[in-house]
Amino acid sequence: MMLKQTLIKAAETGAAVMQSYFNGKFEISNKEGINNLVTEADHASEKAIFEVIKNDFPDHYILSEEAGEIIQDSTYKWIIDPIDGTVNFANGIPICCVSIGVEQAGKMILGAVYNPFMKEFFFAQRGFGATLNSKKIQVSTKTEVVKSSMVTGFPYTYLDAPNGPLQVFEKLIRKGVPVRRLGSAAIDLCWVAAGRFDGFYEHQLQAWDSAAGFLMVEEAGGKVTDFKGNYYSPYQPHIIATNGLIHDELLAIVNGGEVHMK
Repeated sequence: MMLKQTLIKAAETGAAVMQSYFNGKFEISNKEGINNLVTEADHASEKAIFEVIKNDFPDHYILSEEAGEIIQDSTYKWIIDPIDGTVNFANGIPICCVSIGVEQAGKMILGAVYNPFMKEFFFAQRGFGATLNSKKIQVSTKTEVVKSSMVTGFPYTYLDAPNGPLQVFEKLIRKGVPVRRLGSAAIDLCWVAAGRFDGFYEHQLQAWDSAAGFLMVEEAGGKVTDFKGNYYSPYQPHIIATNGLIHDELLAIVNGGEVHMK
């Protein structure tokens, strides 16, 4: 499948560019330079990814964090985050990745998330499961939120909304549920798919943050919805992704319910 080969090559190419900018290159810059360099790295990774895609599929639609939309009359759409976890990247924290999802006629069919610093390449194809470095992965088997390991992210807005990020976080933390915040939604989702986390929720995501990762969770046997419990669309902001077994309970908590102690 040429589409699959192109996707893998695009992710690897973007990651190589990202690695070339990582660390050393930041220390000599002033503050403004650091931010510019991130932008430079983001754009350089994006440009390299685009070149791979356009070489093989010049007529495909592209949606990318930096460039926005490159609209084409095609049923195929590539959804790209050239560096997910930019703040981590800028600070030399190796929790960042390239994330690319491929949609066909409105349905996500392929996803790749590559963190070259941890040498972890996650890949999913609809109907064929999800893999980490070519080995099949599966979601966890925890059945209660109180015994689960969670991951989330905090948007810069919405913090004080009712049942907002801080309230949900506090509710879980007060009941002793470990909640992590890694700074890369794409990695969060892949780690749910790999069974490292039992659940992930976030109040404000963009399509490029979740396009590849949500397919990863589904293909690893998990469940992904919006906050109403409806089938997930990356074009709306809310996400709950779990092993499936704690999904309804986490959904209720995010919507104002309490954490049940068994």
